[in-house]
Amino acid sequence: MFASVSVMPEPEFDVTACVKRVRLRDEESARALFRHLYPLVARLVRSHLPRRTSAEDLVQTVFMKVFASLDSFSGAVPLEHWVSRIAINTCLNQLAAEKARPELRWADLSEEQAQALEAVTAGQAELDPTQNLASREIVEKLLAQLAPTDRLLMTLLHLEGRSVNEVRQITGWNVPVIKIRAFRARRKLRKHFETLMETKG
Repeated sequence: MFASVSVMPEPEFDVTACVKRVRLRDEESARALFRHLYPLVARLVRSHLPRRTSAEDLVQTVFMKVFASLDSFSGAVPLEHWVSRIAINTCLNQLAAEKARPELRWADLSEEQAQALEAVTAGQAELDPTQNLASREIVEKLLAQLAPTDRLLMTLLHLEGRSVNEVRQITGWNVPVIKIRAFRARRKLRKHFETLMETKG
């Protein structure tokens, strides 16, 4: 009757206990915390990576900030939310450090991107796989025209499909601020799109 309990499930990772040991400078606990948080940090960095920055370099920068600030972590929010904010802010700071890109023009598009954009604006119901990829590239080019915070917000809400509440947890912004920023960012994005279309031929 006890055969079913012979294989015990993996114990859950105790974040609170691990953080306490890391604060006491326990190196093995620091490595365990790094392994636990790495997938989260790597995913956030890849989602918001500045064009001219190495993903791994930025991940390492985030972890340096996490471990340097760990003594100030109060536990008022889950550790993962706290780390997410550090990762997002690190990406935003790196994005802000990059020079503003020039206005996107039709001549900047590849042939595939131009064809995909023409298909979309003509109301074509379905795009082929090549056009789908080209459309995604156009969206990324348009997003690159936005300020880092606007770009982040549009990526979280529309490309990653996150809810307003999830965005609040990741960024620390309150809901009214998120809604106002999202409205303004969408308006700016529409303006960049209109400018792009005006440069056609």
